[in-house]
Amino acid sequence: MGRITGTTRLLAVLGDPVEQVRAPALVNPLLDRLGRDAVLVPMRVRPADLAPVVDGLRRVGNLDGLLVTVPHKIEICRHADVLAPAAAFTGSANALRREPDGRWHADNFDGVGFVRGLRACGHDPEGRRVALVGAGGAGAALAAALLENGAARLSVCDTDAERLGALLARLADRWPGRAAGSAVPRVGDADIAVNATPLGMRAGDPLPFDPALVPPDGVVADIVMSPAETPLLRAAAALGRAVHHGSHTLDHQLECYAAYFGLAG
Repeated sequence: MGRITGTTRLLAVLGDPVEQVRAPALVNPLLDRLGRDAVLVPMRVRPADLAPVVDGLRRVGNLDGLLVTVPHKIEICRHADVLAPAAAFTGSANALRREPDGRWHADNFDGVGFVRGLRACGHDPEGRRVALVGAGGAGAALAAALLENGAARLSVCDTDAERLGALLARLADRWPGRAAGSAVPRVGDADIAVNATPLGMRAGDPLPFDPALVPPDGVVADIVMSPAETPLLRAAAALGRAVHHGSHTLDHQLECYAAYFGLAG
């Protein structure tokens, strides 16, 4: 990382916890390569503190933007002045930038990053049956992106019936007949089974679903980035299933962030 001075512009990533975030390790070298006098720092913000923290950060004159991770992706939309189509549709955001007029604009790149990562690893979702566990901020973004990119059928599971129902209603309006919901994971006939919950981030977490139920030629994907080898992925690999790591999603969001924050221009 280059030397921080009085002219350095700031970006922050908000989450709770933040020990697992990989964005600073990827974005800061990118800023250096581009010759930008800017730095991305992690900030641990408890859910109860999100509103006052964001209100304070909006008043920091050299703060240009935010990245947002679990558990704030849905709530952060309340603090944006403008929602991009992806953020408005999914009701979640993972990036905000300060516009020239001072307004804060929010967007969500989780879905596009996930799909690009799948394709780069040879797992194109087009025409495939996908089982998705988690209808929260990341899950909603992944659901929309998977259907937008041609998934033939999407099964979404979430223990929060209200949240699941709201997501399914939005998906049905745009992609009628291609998404269904359940209170338990339905991975038995999935070509791609995805964990879009934080389960696996902490020691002792239960598995989001049993990878043994995924067909032998299916892919087991996880969006958790740390640990890289989550218990789900370890169990799936031991069973001979193909696995897809959470790091691929962030890796393929970097070009989105560079364009969104005007870093490469």
